[in-house]
Amino acid sequence: MATKDPQAPHLARLAALIADDTRAACLLALLDGRAWTAGELARHAGVAASTLSEHLGKLVAGGLLTEERQGRHRYVRLADARVAQLVEDLAAQVAPRADQRPRNLRESSAGSAMARGRTCYDHLAGRLGIAVTDAFTLRGLLRQDTGFALTDAGLGWFESAGIRLDRTGRRPLARACLDWTERRPHLAGVAGAALCRHALDTGWCVRIGSERAVKVTPSGEQALEELLGIEAGAFR
Repeated sequence: MATKDPQAPHLARLAALIADDTRAACLLALLDGRAWTAGELARHAGVAASTLSEHLGKLVAGGLLTEERQGRHRYVRLADARVAQLVEDLAAQVAPRADQRPRNLRESSAGSAMARGRTCYDHLAGRLGIAVTDAFTLRGLLRQDTGFALTDAGLGWFESAGIRLDRTGRRPLARACLDWTERRPHLAGVAGAALCRHALDTGWCVRIGSERAVKVTPSGEQALEELLGIEAGAFR
């Protein structure tokens, strides 16, 4: 008689944690990389605060979220980049079908903004993320033939752009992340996170709305054209 894999119960518990509409909505919202209050997540998920609190307790206990309290407020965020990768990879498998139309103008506008550019936990995604990834590859800064890897020229590019790469941790320097709207991989890992942080800190990109959507600013268009050869206005 075959022995059951000892990992099977753990995998089943993890799948059960995610297999709930409210908890899934929370995980997707938290892909913006920021900390949310329980009240904000309750409004986002469309449930009562007491109901949301119970769900958050399960996600924290299961290791998918971390929490901190400031006064009366309870903040939660994704536990780490591995959780973000898991959620994004699962979302890529259930991306909206081509024949699935938005229900109203607001939903259509939000969907278009997310498709143009957004954050995927701590790196850039959507057409913006793909354009940056393609530019890195075409200019010999990134290799995709044997998995994602920065070249020596790529490392030099980050240094010359004044973008620091933290290479002290266990997180890969460059990693492919499947983009759920473009259905192609974009740049993640330490390099992707550093570039996204720099883009937001310098005003190359700004967040728009309450979702993960970001917009490239005029100064960002100029910087991306000068540094990566991406045509200005490509993301309007």
